[in-house]
Amino acid sequence: MKLQKLKIVFLVSLLGYIGFAQEAAPTNQSKFDDIGYRRGNVYRSASGVPGPQYWQNNADYAIEAELDDKNNILKGKLTMTYYNNSPEDLNYIWMYVEQNRFTKDSRGTLTTPTGGNRYDGDVDGGITITNLSAKTSGNASSKHLISDTRMQVFFNEPLKAKGGKATVSMNFEFKIPAEGMDRMGQLDTKNGTVYSIAQWHPRVAVFDDVVGWNTEPYLGAGEFYLEYGNFDYKITVPYDHIVVGSGELVNVKEVLSKELQKRWEKATKSDKTTYLIAPNEIGNTKLTRPSQSGKTTWHYKMTNTRDVAFASSKAFIWDAARINLPNGKKAMAQSAYPIETGGNEAWSRSTEYTKASIEHYSTMWFEYPYPNAVNVASNVGGMEYPGLSFCGADSVGADLWDVTDHEFGHNWFPMIVGSNERRYAWMDEGFNTFINYYSTVAFNDGEYTSDVAKSLNRVMWFKWRNRESIDTYPDVAKGMNLAFTAYYKPATGMIMLREYILGHERFDNAFRAYIKAWAYKHPQPSDFYNCMENVAGENLNWFWRGWFTGTGNIDVGITKVIDNKNYTTISFINKGEIPMPITFRVTYEDNSSETKTLPVEVWQRQNDWDYIIDSPKKIKTVDIDPQRYLPDVDMTDNSWIRDK
Repeated sequence: MKLQKLKIVFLVSLLGYIGFAQEAAPTNQSKFDDIGYRRGNVYRSASGVPGPQYWQNNADYAIEAELDDKNNILKGKLTMTYYNNSPEDLNYIWMYVEQNRFTKDSRGTLTTPTGGNRYDGDVDGGITITNLSAKTSGNASSKHLISDTRMQVFFNEPLKAKGGKATVSMNFEFKIPAEGMDRMGQLDTKNGTVYSIAQWHPRVAVFDDVVGWNTEPYLGAGEFYLEYGNFDYKITVPYDHIVVGSGELVNVKEVLSKELQKRWEKATKSDKTTYLIAPNEIGNTKLTRPSQSGKTTWHYKMTNTRDVAFASSKAFIWDAARINLPNGKKAMAQSAYPIETGGNEAWSRSTEYTKASIEHYSTMWFEYPYPNAVNVASNVGGMEYPGLSFCGADSVGADLWDVTDHEFGHNWFPMIVGSNERRYAWMDEGFNTFINYYSTVAFNDGEYTSDVAKSLNRVMWFKWRNRESIDTYPDVAKGMNLAFTAYYKPATGMIMLREYILGHERFDNAFRAYIKAWAYKHPQPSDFYNCMENVAGENLNWFWRGWFTGTGNIDVGITKVIDNKNYTTISFINKGEIPMPITFRVTYEDNSSETKTLPVEVWQRQNDWDYIIDSPKKIKTVDIDPQRYLPDVDMTDNSWIRDK
């Protein structure tokens, strides 16, 4: 071969090698890869809906309890009917006995920092279980094992799969904590104590197709994961107490005077708050109660719910108004609060807030399923239970709206959509904080404001070296991080998804489909991801991976703008760990403007991208994310302004 020919071959080979080397350079594909194992099976479809053989177990409860307000003790008898719909026989079940959190040697107490936190609580409590009986088809068993806040109940004969039924009964008793970890307790007022009672009876844990028995101990930050069922509960209290509770009061004539029954009927037809017990009627039992001595039993029922809670006091002002639901049905908004908390800027507006919150979410996302929504002024700063919330008695104005709206928003997440709060706080707190934003914007023509969408306000935390990811379990997250990992960061992500990435129509279709598919069921994070992607028609692996499972940040910018004869080249850069579509507004020197979007796929190969504006007009400014939905950690290069 001649030398000249060898030179040509070498040159061609070299160019090929250079091209190959460039092609083999690392890309950003790993940021777009699948997140976790999201393949479907017979129980959970790859499209994000329950599969053809999806199952979950159920539990119905019949409870009779009595409040001893002299000794602050609640005693009760419980009968639970448990239905095993799973494909396997069960030799035992696990139940939660969460009043055992209030002991000095509970896991929750021992894992509370010495400086304390929100979940401080009494340590002289605990639950006593007696006369336990567990029966399937054979002889009853009394064998049980209590471990901290969990109780294992054994059967003498296995509970059969696919429809087997067991009956578990027991007596229980506990001292009502004065300080109940900001979840329950006692509020002393001049007219009597307000008892906020929650997590008050043994409840069965969830047995599912993902991990089997979910037995995480009750420590504090991690909330609940419970099966659905029907509740029939009776609460016996001193005759001068009012009991408000989850569900429907079914013995109205026995506990309310004829005058109160008339007022109740009036409230069911009123869009304005109506007093059942006015401030000047506190203690006037002749007006409000049929009985004038002894004890009275209040009987409530609630269907297809995870839990129930109640409050009892002789100090209540009590008011109500109807809730108008999209299908034409009605429900009742109620508030119960002591006279110290009343006033036009305080709890006198509670029912108005409750009504507005429930009506908004029912129209926007999924219709409210319960007959009542009750707000109780409590020693608890803010805690939700199905159909009933405890909110801080000292809350006023915007703070009272915020806590009321937030706690009732929880009826959608996790009361209707029954996610595992003890593992995935973001699936209830984050989603709820997200829907709270839109409810606040809508309330009373914008009377109150929300900064949830102002993502730039949280950039300092996003850059903090001790930050943690959204998927950090709530009981593991550092105290200073929990508000961000469970509430603000997931809510910010959901707002970005709706306002910046998918748009309203695609997002709303997908999120409503998720709620409808998993109403009264138990979704996992992968079910949420799959449902959103399938309905929206968008592969969002890059978003779930970057925003929900890591601690990376968004950092996009403009490096240069170059004028050419009949066009302009804008050079963009992605300096962050999370790729993001680029929505940008171009303003020309004639003050006309247009908004354009580059898809997220421009970052799959590399971290820089040139875009050509095919126009002879000179550009005056370029601005990324003009609505400021992105929490970009470096805004110094997000805008370009032509030098004068």
